Amino acid sequence: MTRAWDVLTAATVIGSGLLAGVFFAFSAFVMSGLRRLPDPDGAAAMRSLNVTAQRPPLMIALLGVSALCVAMIVRAIATWPRPGSAWLLAGAMLTLVGALGVTAAINVPLNNRLNAGTVAWSEFLAGWNPANHARTVLCLAGCAVLLIGVIRRH
Repeated sequence: MTRAWDVLTAATVIGSGLLAGVFFAFSAFVMSGLRRLPDPDGAAAMRSLNVTAQRPPLMIALLGVSALCVAMIVRAIATWPRPGSAWLLAGAMLTLVGALGVTAAINVPLNNRLNAGTVAWSEFLAGWNPANHARTVLCLAGCAVLLIGVIRRH
């Protein structure tokens, strides 16, 4: 693996772990804290969080790590006979599905419905929380599997 690919792979592993940590924070205590508030207050706080989430720090992390995962997928396929390629492919796919796939398919539409006032807070939580748990597990698993790929490659 060239130096540039080593750096790109390391960034993908770290980014996957970073996203897992962000999603874990929401699963572990942010959403629990919001759930303890009266429904209108919890929903208002979540709408406020959604506004701040759509700013560069999270968007760069989410989209940047997703782009890195796409690069890892291409690299793994292009170097398929090499040791670790299957691990890199699987890890990048796990992270991509967790970070971008679940977010786009479930969390963002629920956020949009909450913002539009077309979903009750309890219904929002019933859909959003399990999807966030899935994002956490998928990104953490992706990070671990990518790391195995790195170890197997060297």
